Amino acid sequence: MIAIIATVFAALAALLHVAIFAMESVLWTRPAIWHRFGVADQADADTTKPMAYNQGFYNLFLAIGTFIGIFLLWAGPADGAAAIAGRTLLLFSLGSMVAAALVLTTSGAKYLRPALTQGTLPLIGFVLLLFV
Repeated sequence: MIAIIATVFAALAALLHVAIFAMESVLWTRPAIWHRFGVADQADADTTKPMAYNQGFYNLFLAIGTFIGIFLLWAGPADGAAAIAGRTLLLFSLGSMVAAALVLTTSGAKYLRPALTQGTLPLIGFVLLLFV
């Protein structure tokens, strides 16, 4: 049961990171998007577009790692090589998401809410996976 709940939180964290990828790498120059990230105007959005594009792919790769980890976790017996690899990949991917959220908090108080948004789901999934 804990494994199922951990997987749900991991999947939600991955889906959130896919959404962040879409905002940063695909939709960045739309005012509704860059405004959400605190960018002042279209010129600044255009200037920061390459950085946002790169950042978005970091989020996508973490999500992909999480999805592969989920697949491997459930691909065979709980004590099999695939499940062990899946759990390891999930702990790494979710831990990286949590670490990135912690780093975000060092950028200033205004980033606390985005850090909580980015880090809560993977933190819950990570902690639950420790009991699987």
